[in-house]
Amino acid sequence: MANVKLTVVESKCRNGYCKKGDNYIVDDLCPPICHELWNCMYPLIYALQNGADLDYGEMRSPQFDVKCPDGGRVLVHGERIEN
Repeated sequence: MANVKLTVVESKCRNGYCKKGDNYIVDDLCPPICHELWNCMYPLIYALQNGADLDYGEMRSPQFDVKCPDGGRVLVHGERIEN
């Protein structure tokens, strides 16, 4: 199974979990981010880990961008990386 790299692109996190520039490699456990944001990303992460390409703008690609459900205060870019 492939890993997924998460990069915090923008952050105005009220709880201080995410800071701009933070990077996480997801293999099988949730990184130290809030569960609300994790729940938004997890279906996309699972798909990438299992070989899917996702709609990304006008193309299909092994990457995604997700905004925090708390008013979009955090923007995370995810991309599949091969082991």
